[in-house]
Amino acid sequence: MATKAIVTGVVVSDKMQKTVKVAIERQVRDPLYGKTQRRTSTFLAHDEKNEAKLGDKVAITETRPRSRRKRWVVTSIVEKAKGI
Repeated sequence: MATKAIVTGVVVSDKMQKTVKVAIERQVRDPLYGKTQRRTSTFLAHDEKNEAKLGDKVAITETRPRSRRKRWVVTSIVEKAKGI
């Protein structure tokens, strides 16, 4: 059985019901010039209990398709957002 990908990212939107938008940031090196760039990918993740809030750092895991764009599920909240 194949292992499922687990990545961590920051919640950038929590306006939907049972769904959060998570931004994953990675560094990519340019093949010709060698300069590193930051690339960001956003994923919709299922959050059953609506626990993740804006700015939280969360761990998400691949899962079966839940809807047209939702293929990830929030497994844990790694770090809560800093309150003002």
